[in-house]
Amino acid sequence: QVQLEESGGGLVQAGDSLRLSCAASGRAFTNYAVGWFHQAPGKEREFVAAINLPGGTYFADSVKGRFTISSDEARNTVYLQMNRLKPEDTAVYYCAARPSWATMNSASYPYWGQGTQVTVSS
Repeated sequence: QVQLEESGGGLVQAGDSLRLSCAASGRAFTNYAVGWFHQAPGKEREFVAAINLPGGTYFADSVKGRFTISSDEARNTVYLQMNRLKPEDTAVYYCAARPSWATMNSASYPYWGQGTQVTVSS
């Protein structure tokens, strides 16, 4: 069993940066994939980015060139660095994990955090 906890959300202005963290407990992230998804009010949950541990990253077209994803295996934590934020990035951001390769399909991730709110003002 894997427990996930996100942190780092907040209220920022357009053009600012935020770094979200996804800390895992229960077992190590080794050979897992960790994905970030977001959900805005009234919309479906959408894929943002994912990382395979030990390697390989994937991004939604809407965030390519602005967001990066990385991991710190010693801390059992995955980070989502969000730069040049836009108002349309406003959403609750969730991290999720699966004991296999990364996918963009949220239904394929069995473990989820509680989410962290990101609000970008114009």
